[in-house]
Amino acid sequence: MVHITMMYNLFNRTILFAIMCFTLSVNAQEVEIDSLKAGEHNITSIKDFMKQSEWHFHSRTFFMATLNEGKSKDDYTLAQGAGIGLLTAPIKGFQLGVSGYFIFNLASSNLEKPDPITGLNNRYELGQYDLNNHLNKKDLDRLEALFLRYTYRKQSITVGRMELQTPFMNMQDGRMRPTIEEGVWLKLSPHKKITINGGYIWSVSPRSTIEWFKISESVGIYGQGVNTDGTKSNYKNNIESKGFAMLNLSVKPTKNLEINIWDGYFDNVMNTALIEIKNEHVIFKNQLKLYEHIMYIHQNAVGNGGNGNQSKTYINKGAQANVISGRIGIKNKKLDWNVNFTHITKDGRYLMPREWGRDPFYTFIARERNEGMGNVNAFSTNFAINLLKQKLKPSVGYGYYKLADVTDYKMNKYGMPSYHQLNISASYNFVNFWKGLEIRVLCAGKLNADNNVIAPKYYYNKVNMINFNFIIDIKI
Repeated sequence: MVHITMMYNLFNRTILFAIMCFTLSVNAQEVEIDSLKAGEHNITSIKDFMKQSEWHFHSRTFFMATLNEGKSKDDYTLAQGAGIGLLTAPIKGFQLGVSGYFIFNLASSNLEKPDPITGLNNRYELGQYDLNNHLNKKDLDRLEALFLRYTYRKQSITVGRMELQTPFMNMQDGRMRPTIEEGVWLKLSPHKKITINGGYIWSVSPRSTIEWFKISESVGIYGQGVNTDGTKSNYKNNIESKGFAMLNLSVKPTKNLEINIWDGYFDNVMNTALIEIKNEHVIFKNQLKLYEHIMYIHQNAVGNGGNGNQSKTYINKGAQANVISGRIGIKNKKLDWNVNFTHITKDGRYLMPREWGRDPFYTFIARERNEGMGNVNAFSTNFAINLLKQKLKPSVGYGYYKLADVTDYKMNKYGMPSYHQLNISASYNFVNFWKGLEIRVLCAGKLNADNNVIAPKYYYNKVNMINFNFIIDIKI
């Protein structure tokens, strides 16, 4: 396809440009002692050093409940967790980051018991704990951040365990703890209008787990769906890959225009290229901003897709996917309203391990994804408003997702029917003595929109259900 060839040429040039920018950035800077040296912080002892370091505390109380239609199993859980983190004061540009977290299951329904109608396991509440050990309710602790960072002016390099926020790997912070990655990450600013990010990730601790996994072992923990021929996928622990590499070039030609180009290379499995353009401008006598975003994604298999045996591979040899997503909206300090669309073509399923993060599409709203789908037409709209001097933030989001038939295995990996989704949420941020305390509520309802779906396994925890969340966060 002509547009695919153009995309590859663009990315090849982008990579070359990024290397040139890095070289120019290094050569343009004189070798000198970093401005963040210990003497400038008046550090004369370990005590001073620890006082001037950044300490973080996070407590989360999370109640979640899911109500399903008819006699299907309903579930609930109340989880409590807390953690502490440290980012040391810089000494000649070097900083150490470390953090840990623990979780307790205070109360819950029998989450380990399958649904009596379908025989399927719980989908939402178990994700608060450890998907690899459903019986573990107490010993849920994880060493999260553990990294060494060097910063020179606006450039930095981080090695170790860290939180990333990218289109392919991100925190997906909708449970007790987010996804965390281990690898090396580089940030460069060779020009005030150009930023380069990139790195190589070799292991992941996905949300809803407490262990660390090699990249090849992290895929399939959340469930594998079906192969394109309808047989059960069997790629868990059968993928051969050394890691995942990412490169991002961000350019701001003007104050209101931003262009982001990403490439994610899943070694021996697939490559995903993304280009995003964001623009905004003032309207109505500086009272509102009109913004437009558009994104295009092309994905293709690398080699045999992870395994020479196509019944055990992650993506079929020669497979590809193409996605276009757009957004238009208006906003000011008090409100934000947008309308979004996403189209995944019939070329194939868009794939990205769910263990690594959520969809980058503009039509994404919490509690469902369109990963694993092809031939998708999605529409959504979101409205948010700030009240009480921005302390109270209610919002509502609606989406309609027209998916391929649940038995069209080439286009529907997880047997998800077309659906309507309505999310109603609100958050309240306390001030003064209670600053750092936030209370959030989310109610997500999904309704079946596919008249051809009959089997209960296509309904349970997918459609005709309500998921309720009440969260208390304390961040200091």
